[in-house]
Amino acid sequence: MRITGGQARGRRLLGPKSSRHFLRPTCDRVREALFNILGDKVEGAVALDLFAGTGAWGIEALSRGAAAVLFVDESVEAGQLIAANIKNCMPQAQAGFVRLRLSASSRLTFLGGKIPSPHRFDLVYLDPPYQKHLAQPLLKVVEEAHILAPGALVVTEEHHSAVLPGRVGTLHCVDTRQYGESRLWFFALNGQPSGT
Repeated sequence: MRITGGQARGRRLLGPKSSRHFLRPTCDRVREALFNILGDKVEGAVALDLFAGTGAWGIEALSRGAAAVLFVDESVEAGQLIAANIKNCMPQAQAGFVRLRLSASSRLTFLGGKIPSPHRFDLVYLDPPYQKHLAQPLLKVVEEAHILAPGALVVTEEHHSAVLPGRVGTLHCVDTRQYGESRLWFFALNGQPSGT
């Protein structure tokens, strides 16, 4: 895995050392396509990387100009990988890690206190394990936590066979893209992503 664009382009990312903690990093091709779609929306954004794994998505965001990224994962190994990958790729970045088991009953309101005030999250990347039926309930959790900035965009990655609704509360699906086994859903707050 490598960073595909921005300041750290070409830098290698470490992957998991053990098979005990199954991580499914988004392949470079899908990540590059996603960031090409996001374009200048990344510049200066405060981002949230849920199910962060190796930290590839959040570090890519930092490389491409995001102001800050908060990484969330339940695994200690993931936290160590993210720290090592940030040190290798973006050592001066403003970033943090929260260890949290994400589920349909998660409460994310406290995450608002983990980012630079008075910001809320401009971009959220939600990448749960495929076919565990976590994407839809966690979209609701994100929407209800009141941690999204006006014009925020929530991108969900799931297996292409997953079915997600066109609307989750105030989040409206404005686009979908498929890349092999993966599908990306783009949800905009109130259906109006900024910069589009």
